[in-house]
Amino acid sequence: MKKLAVLLLTALILPFASLANDAAMCDENSDCIAVGRWDLGIALGYGVKSNPVKNYEDIPIYLAPTIAYYGDKWFFDNGNLGYTLAEQEKFTINLTTSFSADSAYFYRWDPSNIFIAGTNQLNVGATPVARTVRTFGVEAEPVINDLEDRNFTLLGGVEAFIYTRAGIINLSVAHDLFDVHSGMEAKLKWLYNIAIAQWKFELAAVADWKSEDVVNYYYGVRPSENVYWSEKFQAASATNLGLELTTQYVINEHWELIFLARYSELADEIVASPLVNEKNTSTFFVGAAYRF
Repeated sequence: MKKLAVLLLTALILPFASLANDAAMCDENSDCIAVGRWDLGIALGYGVKSNPVKNYEDIPIYLAPTIAYYGDKWFFDNGNLGYTLAEQEKFTINLTTSFSADSAYFYRWDPSNIFIAGTNQLNVGATPVARTVRTFGVEAEPVINDLEDRNFTLLGGVEAFIYTRAGIINLSVAHDLFDVHSGMEAKLKWLYNIAIAQWKFELAAVADWKSEDVVNYYYGVRPSENVYWSEKFQAASATNLGLELTTQYVINEHWELIFLARYSELADEIVASPLVNEKNTSTFFVGAAYRF
């Protein structure tokens, strides 16, 4: 509840997820990206992305870039490629790629940390590897050997934006393109935007489903890491629930002040992993953003 309160203070660096749906509501004062032009920006400030994996450091945020280009059909958005299949007044359907959020907990330089909450200019070393796990009994904690790699992968699938008076509904389904874990992810997100003079607010609620293959790959224990827990922990599909609140104060055409907070309640199936020692994750960032 404490971290949920922090979330409700919030703001977003540069609205990544809603770029496609904003096209239906563009006007000269909006954040919409003009077709055929690059949109470049950078946010400077301070923030932290908490890490629920045991003995892995939280991820500091000082700098966050944004790079986007939208053509008539094709688009590039912070490392992700997409193609618009249909765009109408009340809905948009895209084919798109996306990053895995789970691999970001294991690698400081994962693209999810660079484009959403970090930068490659940060002088931070690699995070340590989890070595111990907590048991529910009174026995000593078993030793976990060095973890095997939890590799980055790119997801690919379809997404839809549905525009209603009650907000925007975003639905997406994606599959592992590199056959790293061969899993699937699906997301249901509701967004509501409010603009008052120079202030802009975006509230979002998210349900993020991950298949058993995804959970097992990132949070399961390999036999080389610990034989007991590799048999004891049985992965299952899981759904994380989250809230996001974004606040922006527009100073002029190029500058704005931002404050971001996100909160995600991890599914019981993930919390049950001996590699995880938190029931939730949170992100906050406060700073200034410049748009070229």
